[in-house]
Order: sequence, then structure tokens, then C-alpha cells
Amino acid sequence: MKHFILVIVGVCMTLLTFENCVMKNPHDSIAPGIWRATLKLEGKGFDKKFKAKDRSEQLKDEITGGELPFNFEVKYENGNEVYLEIINGEERIKVDDITIGRNRRTGTDTLTIAFPHYESRIEAIYEENVMEGKWIVETKENYKIPFVAFHGRDYRFSTLRKQPKIDLSGKWEVHFSPDTEDEYPAIGEFKLEGNHLTGTFQTETGDFRFLEGTMQANKVYLSCFDGSHAFLYEAKVLDDDTMIGAFWSGSHYKTTWTAKRNPNFQLTNADSLTYLKPGYDKVSFKFPNAKGESISLEDDQYKGKVRLVQILGTWCPNCADETAFLSEYYNASSKESLEVIGLAFEKHRDKDKSFQAIERFKSKFNVNYEVLLANGSSSKKEASDLLPMLNKIISYPTLIFIDKKGKVRKIHTGFSGPATSQYANYKKSFKAFVDQLISE
Repeated sequence: MKHFILVIVGVCMTLLTFENCVMKNPHDSIAPGIWRATLKLEGKGFDKKFKAKDRSEQLKDEITGGELPFNFEVKYENGNEVYLEIINGEERIKVDDITIGRNRRTGTDTLTIAFPHYESRIEAIYEENVMEGKWIVETKENYKIPFVAFHGRDYRFSTLRKQPKIDLSGKWEVHFSPDTEDEYPAIGEFKLEGNHLTGTFQTETGDFRFLEGTMQANKVYLSCFDGSHAFLYEAKVLDDDTMIGAFWSGSHYKTTWTAKRNPNFQLTNADSLTYLKPGYDKVSFKFPNAKGESISLEDDQYKGKVRLVQILGTWCPNCADETAFLSEYYNASSKESLEVIGLAFEKHRDKDKSFQAIERFKSKFNVNYEVLLANGSSSKKEASDLLPMLNKIISYPTLIFIDKKGKVRKIHTGFSGPATSQYANYKKSFKAFVDQLISE
């Protein structure tokens, strides 16, 4: 595995000359404790790229300008073995692929924080209390977002404590890219305690995982960074207690969103979005595993068993959530009656790179079932072409339930992960349905 280097400096960086650099660090490298980081997604304000037509101007002067904050905590174990935990609400993501070195040309110390599972990394200059550099996504051409972090800052967006205009807690009907051809619905689930805001957005193809932020008077701020996705949401509560907001996904995508409180709002049933086309009665495929073997559902290993076919990408956080659940379930199940097989749609045309990503993925989630390379592209059109018996692939992940006779009994689109209120119910219904198929 390649190790990249983040640069650590012995004097205060020019950008940060106003910072106090006298705090003593008992370790030779990164200062332990809480850090506050930001990714600079773009300049201030809305521009013409936003798709909402009418009410975006109501928010234009109210947002902070596309700067995404997140927190992480640096920890040490076994002496000087350093790792960090990225914090998003109740979730902590452990990152221990950290390389610290010295740049011989500049004479500065350096640091790289790598997310090999998502093929991204942070490279930054480091000194006593400050890091400065870039978040780099390797699977996207020249994708680099400015990064800076300060030690000892435990807030996310603001230290302000303005009284929230309303209690945002509860269920909201949300529409992203409203009044455009790209409009899609979501359920916003929020919990407000004082000024501290947590929640998520659940769409028909998955959820936006753990979000954390604040509400100040009539303004709402939420963010998430997990090494794959960098999500930033800002909104203003209007006089009618509806919201108009902005959403950034990294530096490559942004749009607007609207919301109104609606405890009865429902999304399309996830079991109805993907289905077999007329004339088909089963799913069939033949794709290679890491050993170069062509695997299909007709192989002896799968005959006469309940089979779950997982359509995924190792780069996809919702797929990671589903895989963590499926792997735990499969490892505790009898292999005499149940098999799981994954079909991975990757972001590398190079097969070796794709299989390396798959093996990292399997190792991370203790996956003991086959994960085949279906395609070296994550294109949903290409995925649909490779599985022509399905009406279309609209989401990674998608899970196909097949009974002992080879009949498709259900296809579940997307995944309601642990950040959503639906997760506990999904686990119960999943187990009940699989148990039913096994008992038949």
C-alpha cells in the first residue's frame, strides 16, 4: 500500500500566525485530543449553478459560504501508536492508516491520513496545534479540496448559543432540487437538544448517514465527513416554519432543498422500485472472483439454498453499512441453508485495482462470502445492461432475495442504515423474511 505524506512544520504556518503555538505536546507527533477541521468547498453565497428557481434568493445572504466543518479526536495506544476517530453525531470512525515523516527538501515534518477503503487521503502540513493541506480523492481526476484543522477546538460550526426559532426535532418532508427535472424526495429526521442538532436525510435510494450540526435562531447547519462523502447542509427557517436550504456534496455538486414538517410523509416502498422485467423469472449472471474463477448462482455451492444477491460498490458508504449488517448476519447463520453473493461495480477499469478494492472491503467488514467483480465502472446504465432481467439499477446497494427454488421473492432498493429510525425495523423484517424463506 502506498503511503502519502502530510507535512508537519516546526513553526506556525503563515495562514495561522494569529494562533497560539506554545501548547506542549507530550508526544513526538500529532497532539492528542479534539481537533476541529474544515473543508473549503467553494466561495461564499449562491451562484447561477443552483437549480432552485424562486426562493434561493431568500437564503443568499444567510449562509456561511460552503465551508464544511467536522471534528476528530487523536488518540494513542501502546506508547506512540497514533490513530484518530472522526466524529459525526453518535458515530465514531476509526482511522489508523496514518503516516508521519519528514520532508528532506523543505525540512518540515509531514503527515498523511489515509482512507484506503474509500481510496482517499488527507495530506497536510502539521505543526504543534495546526494542520493545513488537502483532501484528495484518488478515483476522481484532480479532486483536491483545501483542508485545515486546529487542535483543542471542540465545537463544529459555532460557539454561539442563539435561541432556536423552533424545535426542529421530528420528521420533515424534504425535496432536493425542487421545481426542476432533477427533483427527488427525502425524509428529514432531526433531533435538537439546545443548539446541538443531529439527524439524517433518508431518500428512496439510501440515507445520508450521520449528520451533526447546530441551529442558531432561524439558521440550520449540518455536516458529515467520513472519508468518502463530504456533505454540507445549510438552511433558513422561514416565517411559515418551512425551510429553504443549500446542499453541497464535496466540491462537485450542489443544489437547494426545501422542507416542511410532515409526520405522515412516506417514500415509495423500497421493495417496489426494482423488479424483474416481464418474461423473466429468475436472476442469472456469471462474474469472476479474485481467483479468476467464474461464479454463478447455478454452481453447486448455491443450489437448493436461500440466496441473497447484493449489488454494491466498495466506494459506497450505504453499501458499507449494508455489508456490515449482512456480514454479521451471514457469519452467524448456517451455510447449509443460506448463501450471500456480492456483485461489485467498481470505479477502476483496471481489474487488479478493482480486486484490490474488493479485498480491502472484505477484510474491513469480515466478509466471508463471495464478492465478484461485475464491472470496473459504477455506471448504473452499465449495471442495468449487465443484469438485463431487472427493470433498472437505480441504487447501490440493491438486495435480491431468492428462494430455494431459484425464484426471486423480493428486491430491496437502497438501505436504511443505522443513522435512520428505520434501521431497527429493517433488521427485524429482514430476519423474519429470510427465516420464512429458509423454513419453506
